[in-house]
Amino acid sequence: MPQSKPPVEASLPERFSHARNVQANAVMEDYVELISDLMAEFGEARIADIAQRLGVAHPTATKAVARLKREGLAVSRPYRGVFLTDAGAALADKVRARHRTLVDLLVAVGVPPEVAELDAEGMEHHVSDTALAAFRAFLEK
Repeated sequence: MPQSKPPVEASLPERFSHARNVQANAVMEDYVELISDLMAEFGEARIADIAQRLGVAHPTATKAVARLKREGLAVSRPYRGVFLTDAGAALADKVRARHRTLVDLLVAVGVPPEVAELDAEGMEHHVSDTALAAFRAFLEK
């Protein structure tokens, strides 16, 4: 999912709309990242495991996976688990890289690593590509 950004002079409704879109994408990003982790660990991601790890009800996880499938990020097979498509795997890698950059930046400015991990989990969905590039440039100095 490309990270969109509201115009600098965006009206208040446009800003709220942008925030809602980012939040909706954040949920998808959390799911693809978790599915990627489960696939690496177990070879597939079962809905029950997804729900348990995210602390949501089975129907909530089923609905989210259905959205991933509609978006072309995941597929599932009867009596098997959920698998990421190439696009889903690429998104999971992108989210993981964003997370890592944010953790590295937070640690570089003095945030304890365990706090940086927690804070980056929320921030990774809201940071722009422009800010990430600046963070990477700062970290490479």
